[in-house]
Amino acid sequence: MSAGSMTSVKRMQTLLAVAALGLLAACTQPFEARVQSFQSMPPAQGQTFAIKPASPDRQGSLEFAAYAGLIATELQKQGFQQAATPEQAYLTVLVDFGAGPGRERLATRPGTPSPAWGWYGRGWYGRHPAWWGPWGDPFWDQPEVYSFTVYPAFLDVTIKRSSDQAAVFEGRAETTTRVNDLPSTMPNLVTAMFKDFPGASSRSAVVRVPQTR
Repeated sequence: MSAGSMTSVKRMQTLLAVAALGLLAACTQPFEARVQSFQSMPPAQGQTFAIKPASPDRQGSLEFAAYAGLIATELQKQGFQQAATPEQAYLTVLVDFGAGPGRERLATRPGTPSPAWGWYGRGWYGRHPAWWGPWGDPFWDQPEVYSFTVYPAFLDVTIKRSSDQAAVFEGRAETTTRVNDLPSTMPNLVTAMFKDFPGASSRSAVVRVPQTR
């Protein structure tokens, strides 16, 4: 094998390794959500809470019950306790959630080796960029513009004192995903909402948490 061919093979191996690392990084990227919240929460001292849907239409919904269970777990981690009945709860937690229609976005991919030339075509010319002239490298395709669909999803949590219905926490977590799958997205949204809970008296930040699914 010529020196030029060996160089091309090594370059191919290097790019394959980089691509594999990029795929691994994509699989381990954290979940991101924009979280906005306002709070005047009392210090957690075992106060009881009950979770209700913000919309009466979701009362008795199995989907709501699944998400309410996630939120209850987070509140218990903070030092609150779930009340035996809603009437006994010191705090009432109102929950709303949903997903919107898909939206198209544009992005670009880096150029790739032109199949018309292959890797071995770069041998001598690949070491002499001046040969390319004003048209760029003839052995590489131009960056590719492509479109993809993202789906918005949100979680709203409002916490009130049950005695006078005064709000002590208002929070909203929003994200977009490549897959229209709210049941898989919601655990991540709940984790993002309650990261550093209850937070500053007012905050708006991009929160990153490990993917749970």
